[in-house]
Amino acid sequence: MTYDELNYEYLDWMYDAVCDDRYSRNLSYRKLFAYLYDTEFTYTNPMDGNRYEDGINLRYRFGRENDLDQAMVASYLDDHPCSVLEMMIALSIRCEDHIMDNPDVGNRVGQWFWEMIVNLGLGQMTDANFDPDYVQYSIRIFLERKYLRNGAGGLFKIEDPTKDMRSADIWYQMCWHLNEVLDGKV
Repeated sequence: MTYDELNYEYLDWMYDAVCDDRYSRNLSYRKLFAYLYDTEFTYTNPMDGNRYEDGINLRYRFGRENDLDQAMVASYLDDHPCSVLEMMIALSIRCEDHIMDNPDVGNRVGQWFWEMIVNLGLGQMTDANFDPDYVQYSIRIFLERKYLRNGAGGLFKIEDPTKDMRSADIWYQMCWHLNEVLDGKV
């Protein structure tokens, strides 16, 4: 397998992890995914380094699930920093596996991912509507923490913020959002 083939398979695997008719409504978002995969996840809050590491570890989860040699994964996928896409998908998986797992409801990894996409303002960025300048602007707002106090424009928005979402690490933002989901406010 070549470098390009493995990277394409990895991107396709990530796409399939969160895109199905239930969440993406049978629309293609491949351009958005490619853009987010090519965009480095940078952070200023030291605790967000955990999200960065989760994104890197996603590569090895892909390798295990596809019976790939870890040395090949390291050689072909670890040549670049964690991407925004990897961080978001890894966070969605962690959310489902460690907090929101409910066998009666089923796998909601896609739900958590698409909530983040919509809050970033990227829900309309299908292949037919893809605007790289708008996506770049939205991602810059997120990475530079220039979104609103309640999280609007970031990954998670909450209705009744007691703290400024911009000062909290992504994990706490997600937990506050999930508390509102569980309380029926969202």
